[in-house]
Amino acid sequence: MRGSLDKALKLRLKTMIFTECDIEDLGPEDLDDETILFSDASPLGLDSLDALQISMGLQNQFGTRIMDSKEFRRYVTTINALADFIQPE
Repeated sequence: MRGSLDKALKLRLKTMIFTECDIEDLGPEDLDDETILFSDASPLGLDSLDALQISMGLQNQFGTRIMDSKEFRRYVTTINALADFIQPE
């Protein structure tokens, strides 16, 4: 099943992001799957340190680490895009 269709995977990704980035003002259920994660309009307020934390969380929980910043920006745009990267089929 494609990751963007897997509700459990998307909740796991959201929870990992909220935990790794110490986000306390919102909960994973408050984040829409199509919200751009790294933008001024994002309610998360993520920065480059958060990107590193997310990268480490991906390695720890999913065995996937995105080292290249260009590759990171390509795959970590929305929860749906990240879920499809983790679970393409």
